[in-house]
Amino acid sequence: MVSVNALLWLALHAANVLARPKLATSASKSIPLDLGSFFNNKAFGTFPGEADFDTLNQSYPAPPSNASTYTSSETGVLYSFPGYTGPSKPDNLICNGQTIAVPNDAYFSASFLVAADLELYSVSANVTFTYTDNTTSLYELRSLSFFNFLTINRGEIIYPYRFTENGTNYNSTHIFERTSSLENGKTLSSITLPTTANATEGRLHVFAISLWKGSSVNVQAVRPTQKWLANGTQAVEVTVNNAGSECVSGDGLKVSLAGTGFKTVLPGSVKRLCPGDQKVVTVGVDGSSKGPVPVDVAISQASSNQTVRFQNVEIGLTSWTSDPDNLARHESPEWFDGAKYGIFIHWGPYAVTGWGNSSPYESYAEWFWWYSTHHPQADASDFYNYRLETYGPDWAYDDTFPDFNASNFDPKMWVDLFADAGAKYFVITTKHHDGFALFDTGSTSNRSALHYGPRRDVLGELFSAAETYQPSLKRGTYFSLPEWFNPDFGPYGFDQLPRASTVSWPGMLATNPYTGVEEPYTGHVPVEDFVSDLMVPQMETLAYTYGTDIMWCDCGAANGTASFAAAWWNTARAQNRQVAINSRCGIAEAADFDTPEYQTFSSAQHRKWESNQGMDPYSYGYNRATPDEAYMNASTIVYTLVDMVSKNGNLLLDIGPRADGMIVQREVDNLLEAGSWIRTHEEAVFNTTYWFVQSEIVGGLDVRFTQTNNAFYVLFLEKPVVTEGVVKVPAPVPILEGDNVSLLTVDGGETLEWEVSGQGSSSSELSIEVTEDLLAKEEFCWVFKIAYS
Repeated sequence: MVSVNALLWLALHAANVLARPKLATSASKSIPLDLGSFFNNKAFGTFPGEADFDTLNQSYPAPPSNASTYTSSETGVLYSFPGYTGPSKPDNLICNGQTIAVPNDAYFSASFLVAADLELYSVSANVTFTYTDNTTSLYELRSLSFFNFLTINRGEIIYPYRFTENGTNYNSTHIFERTSSLENGKTLSSITLPTTANATEGRLHVFAISLWKGSSVNVQAVRPTQKWLANGTQAVEVTVNNAGSECVSGDGLKVSLAGTGFKTVLPGSVKRLCPGDQKVVTVGVDGSSKGPVPVDVAISQASSNQTVRFQNVEIGLTSWTSDPDNLARHESPEWFDGAKYGIFIHWGPYAVTGWGNSSPYESYAEWFWWYSTHHPQADASDFYNYRLETYGPDWAYDDTFPDFNASNFDPKMWVDLFADAGAKYFVITTKHHDGFALFDTGSTSNRSALHYGPRRDVLGELFSAAETYQPSLKRGTYFSLPEWFNPDFGPYGFDQLPRASTVSWPGMLATNPYTGVEEPYTGHVPVEDFVSDLMVPQMETLAYTYGTDIMWCDCGAANGTASFAAAWWNTARAQNRQVAINSRCGIAEAADFDTPEYQTFSSAQHRKWESNQGMDPYSYGYNRATPDEAYMNASTIVYTLVDMVSKNGNLLLDIGPRADGMIVQREVDNLLEAGSWIRTHEEAVFNTTYWFVQSEIVGGLDVRFTQTNNAFYVLFLEKPVVTEGVVKVPAPVPILEGDNVSLLTVDGGETLEWEVSGQGSSSSELSIEVTEDLLAKEEFCWVFKIAYS
C-alpha cells in the first residue's frame, strides 16, 4: 500500500535513510532553571522543628555541604540545588499550578528533583509543557514519600535521618529524580506544574528543574556499574541522545571508551535511534583506573567519528564493604532487569486458617494471626469474630501446625507450572511475620517446617526441583526481618504509625483475644540478640546454604543488612553469580529495585521496580473466601505484565497454595492460559527496554511500547480497531523505509504494508494494513513487530 502521504513521507525522510546523522557532543549540556522566586516551603533544617516540610514540623537534615549544584549519579544532569538556605529562607516549592517561563529554545528533556510529603503514599500529577506553537505535552510527575518507616524508599539523594518536631528519627529521607522527554524539534516556552496543595492527600515538592540541550547525536552520561558481562568485563553504561532531526539506522552507532588503566573489550552498539529518543548503551571494559580519571567516549558511524571527554570517572569492579556509599553502587543484575515476570508464593501455617474475608472487605489472609488477636481499629475484615465462631475461644495460632502438612506438595509440579506460565524466576516466603520457617534454621529456631507440620525441608525440595527440572528459573527467598510475637524481638518492637489502627511488630507473646491467656511460640529457641543471633544467621543460611538469587526482605526496621550484603556480594562475585536485594531490607543504599504493592504507573521509571500482587483480588496467602471467578484471569495477567514491562517494571505475581500444597486450580488454569501467550510472544516482553519517548498512548488507544536493539514492538492491550483496512498508531515510532512490519506469531510473521503520515512526536502516525481475520487469530494482546532493516 503506497499513498500520497507515504510518498511524501519517504521523500522527506530519504536523506535520513541515506545520510548519516552528525555526531555532535560538545553542544550538549544541562540548563538548570532558577526556581528561587517560586520557593514557598522549607525542607532543610539544622535542628528539630526548624523546618516544616510536611506540616508536622518534620524536615530533612541540612545537606553536608553548601554546594549550590548537584549532579545526578544516574543521568549526569546538573541541577541548581538550594541546600540549606538559613533559618527562615525557603528552599523548595510546593506544586500549586505555577507556570515557569524558560529561555525559548529546543530542549531534549526536562528533569526534576522532587519529593512527596505524606508517609506511605505516592503522589502524582501532570506537568504541562507548552511550546511556542501553542501545543502542549504532558508528563506524570510522580514521587514516593520523602521518608518511610520501613526504609523501603531509595532516592537519587539519600540523607541518613530526618528531624521530627522535637527530635531525630533515624530512618532515611530521600529526594527523587524524574525525567521527561520533550517534543523533538519544538521550542519550549514554559513549564506549568500541577496543583498538589492538599496536605491530607500529599503534596509534591520540587527542589530543582534542569533542561537538557543537545544537537544531533550526543552523549549525556557515562556510568560505570558494578555489573559484569558474560565475558567477565565490567558493564559501563553510556547514555546516548538523538536531539537532531535524522535517525540513526543501518549499521547504527558503535560506542567505546578509552582512559588510563582500562580498555574496551566489547563496544556498545545502537542500531536505531530516532530524533527525540534516548538509549542506554552497555560497553564492556577490562581493567581499573585506580581512581577517578578522564574518560574519552568515542561514538562512530560509518566514516563519522567523534569523541567527548568526561572527567572524574572511576572504572573498575570494587570490593564490597558495609559503608552506605559503597553499598549504593550495587544494583539489580541484567538477568533480573530482563526477566520481567516472576511467581510469588505465600505458603505457611496461615494456609490452614486460609481466610481473609471477601472483597470489598478483604484483608491479607496471611495476617490472620495478627488481625485476630483483636486490633479493632485495624480489623475492618472482622477476623476477630470469624476466629471465635470458627475455632472457639481457646484456640491458638500454633494449633495450625499439624494441619500445615504439605501432604500434596509436589515441588516438580510447582516449578514446571512456573516455567509453563512463562515466568523466569520465583520467590517463596521462607518465613513470614509469624516466624514459621520453611527452611532449616539450624540452632536459631525450631519453629520450622522441619520440626512441625510437614517435617520436611520445603525450601530445599523446591530449590532442588528447580535446579533439576527447570534450571533456567532463578530462585528467590522472601524473608520477614521481624517476627510479630517472638519475645526476643522485644527490644526492637515497633508500631509502624503513631495511630491506633497501625500495624505493629510488638516483640512479645500474643495474647488470646477472648481469654487473655498468652499464646505459645512453639519452637522458640531463646537468643541473646534477635538481629545478630537469629536474623542475620538465617539470612546467611538462605544466601550460602540454599544459594538464593534474590534476598526479598520485608518490613526492614532493625537489621544487620549492611554487613550481610557486603559479605554476600563479595562471595557471589567470587562465584561469578550476580544476585539482588530488594528495597525492604532496611538499608536504603542496598536496595537494588523498588517494590510497590498492587501498583503500576503511567510512565516509565528510570529506576528498576517490581510490582507484587496476588492473583487473589487482595490477598497473598490462600483465602478460601475468594470465589474462583475473582482470581486474576489470563487476559488481566497479560495486560498487567505488558503494562509494567513497558515502564521498566517487573511483575511478581503471587499464588497462595492450600495447606496441603495444592495450588488453587483456577490459579493454575489462568497461569497456564496466560503462559501460552507469554511464551509465544516472549521476544516482545523479556530482555526488552522501555521507550524513552513514551510508554503508552495517552487517551483513546490502550497501547504500550517495548524495544530491543533490533526491533520495536507496538502492543495493543485491546483489539485494534480496523478503519478502512488499516490500524493506526498515533505515535512517532522509529520506523524507516525497508523495515518489516508483522503481527507477531500470527501466520509466520507475514509482512504487512505500512505508511507514516505527519511529522514530529505530536502529529506522526503509523498506519498498518491488516485484516479482521488476521486480528481474530490473537486473543489477549496484539503485537506489531517492526524489524529494523
